[in-house]
Amino acid sequence: MEASRTEERAALIALLRAPEPSRPWSEITADVVEAGSALTIWRRQAAPALLAPPGERDPLATAAEQISRWAGQGWRLTTILDPDYPARLRDVHQAPPVLFSRGTLIADDPAVCVVGSRQASERGLDIAGGIARELAARRITVVAGLARGIDTAAHQATLDAGGRTVAVIATGISRVYPPESHRLHEEIAARGLLLSQFWPEAPPQRHTFLMRNATMSGYALATVVVEAGEKSGARVQARLAVEHGRPVILTDAVVDRNDWAKLLAGRPGVRVARRLRDVTDAVTQVMADRADLDAELQRLASPR
Repeated sequence: MEASRTEERAALIALLRAPEPSRPWSEITADVVEAGSALTIWRRQAAPALLAPPGERDPLATAAEQISRWAGQGWRLTTILDPDYPARLRDVHQAPPVLFSRGTLIADDPAVCVVGSRQASERGLDIAGGIARELAARRITVVAGLARGIDTAAHQATLDAGGRTVAVIATGISRVYPPESHRLHEEIAARGLLLSQFWPEAPPQRHTFLMRNATMSGYALATVVVEAGEKSGARVQARLAVEHGRPVILTDAVVDRNDWAKLLAGRPGVRVARRLRDVTDAVTQVMADRADLDAELQRLASPR
């Protein structure tokens, strides 16, 4: 008998929360995706380390209760086996096994990521806002990380323009970081999407920001880097986007001021924008390429 979605979710959560020694999440995710079932992997690996000691509750029942509590808090749980898991994110090897969200989740969201420095210049903030407004006018979702500086400017400009924005956060879904972004945090949840790949109570840590960058790149069709330093998270995301085969658009300021950007500018799929029109032209090409690919896939899938 085919396992229900509830059973599959409980099995995946139980696998991820198994006591030490446990395997990396990436290995668990790969096994689950290959099998097409978390319950199959649970049953295959059910050993004394995973099973409850005598007198303790079954891990699957415990996981199911936890999922119910999360739902009671208004947090949507989506697993990599669910049909509404973001389609492009599923294709990258850093795809999170679970996502927590508030707001409207769209599996095939036409999205472009706008990222940059937390200590942004006024010019950088203006550019981020201008890019976000242009994307919103084209009904393209603006993705950013809800950090100070460029991210906040992109989110706010999108909302002000009546567009859709997605915040991929580096904490659990129950936390607000940075603290002063509480109003923006709530507005994005109400009008767009707040997305986290971490357990709901998880605090911000250095590695969670880097993991968040991989998720943003995987979610989006392309990444625009407005301003960045030599060791910034935006630099990491640009490199990840190239690794993911996603177009990267660097502003001239990023290239002029950073050695990593000069090296990256010569890579296939990387463009340098010296004005807002260059960014919008690049995004237009990305969307056209996506439409052509969708049409070709539909042609190949149609009966002859």
